[in-house]
Amino acid sequence: MRLPVAVAAALSVAALAVVVAIADDKKPDEPAASVIAPVPPEPKVDYKFKQEKKNFTEKFTEKLRVPLPKKRGKPAEYTYKEVTVTFEMVFVPGSSFEMGSPDTEAGRQANEGPVNKVTVRDYWLAKFETTWDVFDVWYRNAGLPKRDEAVGQFEADNPGKELKPDAITRPTNPYVDDTYGHDREGKPAICMSHHSAMVFCHWLRLKTGKPYRLPTEAEWEFACRAGSKGPYGFDATKEKLEDYAWFKANSKTEDMPDGTTHKPGEKKANAFGLYDMHGNVAEWTLDLFDEKLYAARAKDPAKALAFNAPKDVKWGHVVKGGSWADDAAGCRAARRLVSETDWMDKDPNRPRSIWWLTERDTIGFRIALPADEYPELQGLKPAVIKAGL
Repeated sequence: MRLPVAVAAALSVAALAVVVAIADDKKPDEPAASVIAPVPPEPKVDYKFKQEKKNFTEKFTEKLRVPLPKKRGKPAEYTYKEVTVTFEMVFVPGSSFEMGSPDTEAGRQANEGPVNKVTVRDYWLAKFETTWDVFDVWYRNAGLPKRDEAVGQFEADNPGKELKPDAITRPTNPYVDDTYGHDREGKPAICMSHHSAMVFCHWLRLKTGKPYRLPTEAEWEFACRAGSKGPYGFDATKEKLEDYAWFKANSKTEDMPDGTTHKPGEKKANAFGLYDMHGNVAEWTLDLFDEKLYAARAKDPAKALAFNAPKDVKWGHVVKGGSWADDAAGCRAARRLVSETDWMDKDPNRPRSIWWLTERDTIGFRIALPADEYPELQGLKPAVIKAGL
């Protein structure tokens, strides 16, 4: 990400918008790049926060570590900038809806049924997919240690204790180029693991005191449908997917002839005012996949939960929405993709990274904020550790 040296600059992104107010370069009291930053305290989350039930803009300030141009034969050098992060949240009024797809829907897969009735509570959902411009404020954050660095420092400072999985650290560097050749500025962040997206949300909790998290699968599909009962969040008999989504048929560019990510917000919004719910990048949801959950809901919706909360496992989470590389059927509202171990086949490290995928430059995420959090999800934290992966 290129940051101008003006007094203030707006990173022009049609996504989780980042407004960057430039401060002075590195000051004497700031840690050198080689110093391991301390692990911040556990977030104090207010589940009864006061927020009018309408669209709003979140805003907070953070310190960003920015790499300087690499000098041959010299160690990496960095400068530090104060940044103000702002992003737009769209209010989604809760209701009941029919989730999944009927047997007659073209492109349907077996794990999309049976159709089941779900009730979601009021919540907010990010207007746009999370872009690198926002993700980097955590990923390249000078005020946070990388977990591998933090473990040794924490255990040295706290004999007999172990650093918890939910400690707010930033990712280690990926094994390969983190953009996979896609543009960075203003484009959706890609290839992060479910755990990485969870820790990002946990960091947002630290910065805002609000219970940000990934949307549940039901919240995601309800928001995507925006009242539609067909395969997409619009009337497919009157409108075209091309008007709402970047997908296999239209995502190619001269530089990326096989297709690529695009700036969120360039296509039409759905009835809720949400962009790119179909295509561009497929999006992580909170849920672990449970092949029996839909049937349980269909049989007794009053008893079945509206979600399947994540646990301490790295794989098996649900991804929704389809991507720039999918055909139209892969972008349907009911489509469910489930994460698998082969998404990291190119990672030669053992144990493998808990932060990055190596086979999915099609996956990103957007954030959610519950207005009235489910009791079962209160206190939810990242739980994946590196050992055993």
